Amino acid sequence: MTKADQQFLFQLLETPSPTGFEMPGQRVWAAALESVSDETACDAYGSTWARLKGKSSSRTVMLEAHADEIGYMVKHISKEGFLRVDRVGGSDAATGRGRRVWIQGDQGPVAGILGNTAIHLRRDSLASEKAPQVHELWIDVGASTAEEVAEMGIRVGHPLVYQDGPMSLGEDKIVSRALDNRVGGYIIAQVMKRVAKAKKKPALSLLCLNAVQEEIGGYGAKMASHRLMPDVCLCLDVTHATDTPGIDDNKYGKVTLGGGPALCHGTANHPLVVKKLMEVAEKEKISIQHEASSRYTGTDTDSIYHVKEGIPSALVSLPLRCMHSVVETVSKKDVEQTICLLTAFVMSLSEDEEFGHQL
Repeated sequence: MTKADQQFLFQLLETPSPTGFEMPGQRVWAAALESVSDETACDAYGSTWARLKGKSSSRTVMLEAHADEIGYMVKHISKEGFLRVDRVGGSDAATGRGRRVWIQGDQGPVAGILGNTAIHLRRDSLASEKAPQVHELWIDVGASTAEEVAEMGIRVGHPLVYQDGPMSLGEDKIVSRALDNRVGGYIIAQVMKRVAKAKKKPALSLLCLNAVQEEIGGYGAKMASHRLMPDVCLCLDVTHATDTPGIDDNKYGKVTLGGGPALCHGTANHPLVVKKLMEVAEKEKISIQHEASSRYTGTDTDSIYHVKEGIPSALVSLPLRCMHSVVETVSKKDVEQTICLLTAFVMSLSEDEEFGHQL
């Protein structure tokens, strides 16, 4: 990862883009691809794509990631100026107390803190204490009345995210909130840059889609796929690295940080697309891991593969520790291996490549 590449990734991670409010991050992402793509555009709800023409003008391979991050939303403002919140996506209220946040108000970001009652004042109830429920969280923005909060440009309905941004950890790791799945948007952007610089033109046109609203059901991916209808699709998301203390491999499977991208088998994942990915990985000597999907993948793949007559799709996942927290952790080695795998897959396709089953 070059210094410029890391700056791009860190800019994506630092730009608040909670579900339903993704456009600030989408503009950063699209701007990075304008010089290497033939088109950048977005739909009514903000799913954004870049297109690079291949030898075939009628056939397309799509790489998809999701642009949104988890967060909170202002639900109530008390007369004393304290804010109450609700979840946006799968935010973990158990990790909320004592954190700093950015509220995305009408006059720009406003700093706030998620309050935490001192342990001294909770001493009598510590033995039976449980993690707070989301409605028990409260935010202080430095106001004394609801009117002062309004003067800051904050009202019910404004989103907020944690302030925690990216940092390097050791030689190989990156830690940040929103790596799920801003790192996916970074990876597919890097793939397009590499394909654009390749000596030969790809056989199929390349479409990179950064979709909205994955964290609440994959709606952005469904809308955009219905419009774009690629011939084959690789979805890129994160998956749980299960190599930290307290996680049972028998229950959750074995995925290791630094072990390479994970391929998902079953349900939404077309076996012929997965087979092609495995062949490409073997040829390019890329280490891969394997995951099983019984009923659903829990990613945008579930929203894409059954659009219209069906889009042959597969899920490629980047191992991630501490998902849906402010210390999500990835390996730079895994990021590079995933970029290499997706780039090689795109360049390996022929103009007459088909992934549909035959009798």
